[in-house]
Amino acid sequence: MKQKPVLFLLAQLVVFLLHAQTDPREENLDTVVITGTLKPVLRTESPVPVEVYTPAFFKKNPAPGLFESLQQVNGVRPQVNCSICNTGDIHINGLEGPYTMITIDGMPVVSSLASVYGLYGIPVQLIERLEIVKGPASGLYGPEAIGGLINIITRTPDKAPRLSVNAMVSSWLEKTMDAGYRFRAGKNAQSLLGLHLFHYGMRTDNNNDGFTDIALQQRISVFSKTRFLRKNQKTASLAARYFYEDRWGGESRWTPLFRGSDLIYAESIYTNRWELMGQYQLPLQEKVNLSLSATGHRQDAWYGKTPYLGKQQTGFLQLTWDKQQGAHAWLAGLAFRGNYYDDNSTATRDTLSGVNRPEQTLVPGIFLQEEWKPDERQVILAGFRWDHHPVHKSVFTPRLAWKISGKNQDQFRLNAGTGFRVVNLFTEEHAALSGARAVEIRETLRPEKSLNINLQYSRQLKWERGSLQADLSAWYTRFNNQILPDYDTDPAKIIYRNLPGYSVSKGISLNSELNSNHTWKLLLGITVQHIRKFDKDSSGKKTKQSQVLTEPWSLTWTLTKTFPASGWSLDYTGNIYGPMRLPLASLYDPRPAYSPVWSLQNLQATKKFNRSWELFMGVKNLLNWTPARGLPFLIARANDPFDRQVEYNTDGTVKQTAGNPWTLRFDPSYIYAPNQGIRFFSGLRYQLR
Repeated sequence: MKQKPVLFLLAQLVVFLLHAQTDPREENLDTVVITGTLKPVLRTESPVPVEVYTPAFFKKNPAPGLFESLQQVNGVRPQVNCSICNTGDIHINGLEGPYTMITIDGMPVVSSLASVYGLYGIPVQLIERLEIVKGPASGLYGPEAIGGLINIITRTPDKAPRLSVNAMVSSWLEKTMDAGYRFRAGKNAQSLLGLHLFHYGMRTDNNNDGFTDIALQQRISVFSKTRFLRKNQKTASLAARYFYEDRWGGESRWTPLFRGSDLIYAESIYTNRWELMGQYQLPLQEKVNLSLSATGHRQDAWYGKTPYLGKQQTGFLQLTWDKQQGAHAWLAGLAFRGNYYDDNSTATRDTLSGVNRPEQTLVPGIFLQEEWKPDERQVILAGFRWDHHPVHKSVFTPRLAWKISGKNQDQFRLNAGTGFRVVNLFTEEHAALSGARAVEIRETLRPEKSLNINLQYSRQLKWERGSLQADLSAWYTRFNNQILPDYDTDPAKIIYRNLPGYSVSKGISLNSELNSNHTWKLLLGITVQHIRKFDKDSSGKKTKQSQVLTEPWSLTWTLTKTFPASGWSLDYTGNIYGPMRLPLASLYDPRPAYSPVWSLQNLQATKKFNRSWELFMGVKNLLNWTPARGLPFLIARANDPFDRQVEYNTDGTVKQTAGNPWTLRFDPSYIYAPNQGIRFFSGLRYQLR
């Protein structure tokens, strides 16, 4: 599929929406969101565009964790970064995973060392909704919210069922079980306890390269949330989560006895993590809220014979004051973020003296936001944030939003803002840890900055037997000081430096929801994006290049047909991605420099027996698509993972020999899609209200 037909489709839909008429007799059901403005507001009233997804959406393509489930969200793509250990991150509008900030109940507990693992082990059934803001949110949430924000809002105990169980198994013997239990924790408190278990232990090597296609995994996650009942309905809650995972991928004959040795290659990762989150509304006449979070993360990993031992502790404290004065609504806040990080890499070790120096930072910040409604049709939001970093000193991140409502339920939103991020390569880039390429940091890395402008048009149409909701967005983001891994200058290295020039991300996207006769429902998403970096070559000439692992266009869909009389429903979900540039391992690498157009499609049937019991079954990856299809190999030199047979020239480059005609070293970074083929699944859901 080419981009021009996609753009034509979007243009035709805009024309249709602008000329269509709505039925004023219908009520507009709305959702309360908090992510865009840090306080509850109706989604249609929010000047900041916020996308909302409920557990019902994710049930249409059930997955062991939220990471895999996000593949159905338009403009959001879970990116697998390693073909051996299968860890990954979340791309929003084509931007790399570290540009996406992930919060739980508004608390920044998933970042840095946990960015790779933060979305694993979160049961979908404990989620009330997912709110996504595309574009910088640093003006409200501080550093790290430079490209997008995903806020996971967990259920409150009073809204959760008394007991819930969700169990699923696949033909690959992936076994998942989620359970939730609500109970009273005293006279004035209600608690929700959740448990997530996942196990996959089958060694599969369908592409016959001697390596596991999918990393073997065992994980457990325990979640608890307590809501305290107070006078005048003032909020008070405390939540905690513990996460443990043991995963490994590598040569199929590996056992834990070879962990860290140079005899049989594998990537073995042990993760221990805890999180604590709390919210408390002070007993004052004014609306003043105190929020806090604390996390601890330990990672014990071996990438072949390369160890990575990391420890991180973070703390976050925020005090907000919310005040309504006529047409003006004020939000002011103080924030303190502390971070302790230590590992065995050059990230915390002085390369000259060899002295270990853990990173310890305290970043205080203040923010102020005003929301003004000059009339019934307009909302104007302006705000700024100031943070003080011990190294980079004062950082200002302003934001501006303007919403105009039309007469026929159409809405226009214009948003502009800046983003700021301090980079820690070894906690965010798996490629820097694997040891497959040498890491070279050519300069003292400066913080990245971004400027974003986003325009959205929304329209809701209703008729006697159906409805259509459509959101059309266009965005432009410019990055300065951007840090991108350079795989091209030297295939044996990953070179990190601040981009002398700049990079630009721009595009358009459409989210639409069509309901017909209360039995058919279609969710269709289309994104067309253009992401380029502008640099200078050795002669000073300006160059332009597309970003690695970024699709130029994508489509996602969810088609549901319900049969109310019988209790059955069918879900057909899928996505299609355009070709993306891939990191080749040498100038003679025989693998394609661009991926083909590829698609993951799924089919599910669900039988609802009553309000408590559901049976579901289906097929994942109907097309049996894997990135190894049509390639001479997926992992470079899988037959020599420790490079024992690689010969080098006097300048350190790989020598071309009969046994190595493509001048390759061992490299597992050529990956763009999940390496798991077609599989069947079935499961049961139970709820006791």
